[in-house]
Formats: sequence, C-alpha cells, structure tokens
Amino acid sequence: MNLQAQVMEKMKEAMRAKDTIALQALRAVKSAFLLAKTEKGAQDELTAEQEIKIIQKQVKQRKDSAAIFLQQGREDLATPELQEIAILEQFLPKALSESEIATVVIETIKELGASGMQDMGKVVGVVSKKMVGQADGKMIADLIKKHLA
Repeated sequence: MNLQAQVMEKMKEAMRAKDTIALQALRAVKSAFLLAKTEKGAQDELTAEQEIKIIQKQVKQRKDSAAIFLQQGREDLATPELQEIAILEQFLPKALSESEIATVVIETIKELGASGMQDMGKVVGVVSKKMVGQADGKMIADLIKKHLA
C-alpha cells in the first residue's frame, strides 16, 4: 500500500476517533499530495520518493514552527505542532544515526573519487538518492563538507 493510501486510512481512523490534531496533520499531507499531482508537468501518480519528500517537508515545517513557538515561550502553540510531527513521522522510513550517515558519505566519496569542495554537489546528489527519507539534507551536507575539507 502506498503512502497516499496509508494517509487516507489513518485519516478515516482519526475521523472515527475524533482526533482533531491527527486529522489536521493528515489533511495537510493529503492536500500537499494533491498539489504535487496537479502541478504543471506532474505525472498522474506520485513516486514513493516524491511522497516521502512531501511528508518530510511537512515535518520540517512543523519542526520550524515548533522551534519558533518555543523560543517565544508559547508552549500552547508548540504542543500541537510536536504532536503533528509524531503523527507524520510514522509514515517516514526509520531515520539513520549520524555515524551511519557518515559511513555512507565516506563510501560515496571514495566511489566517486571526490577530492575537494568542487565535488560536493556530485556527492550530495548521490548520497541524497541513496538515503531518501532516512537522513536530513542539512546533516548530509554538513558531513560531506567535513569529509571533503
């Protein structure tokens, strides 16, 4: 079952349970899926990779919002954001640890024969494809900079 079907199933469960926070998060994801499908030049169906990226984007938006709310001392606004993050993360693959990501980065650098910062774009592209949904792009970039410097 693809992610869109899983989201719809969870949405139905949230409606039955009258779980407004879950429902809000799942509706936002469903809306993002529909927007991606109707973009100019998009295919009728989203790939699994595209679905994961959409959910990752939704999680990142909520993390950013929660961080801002916490900085401003607004626990009341941060709590629902954090709850929505927990709901959305169940659709993502298990995240890898920093050491596991570093191992993949080092292997990729060796495979590509990358020697300096001029090769960073090439390495980022390959590592990002290998680790779709399992690693944060910023962490990947930071590790690549560290190992190429």
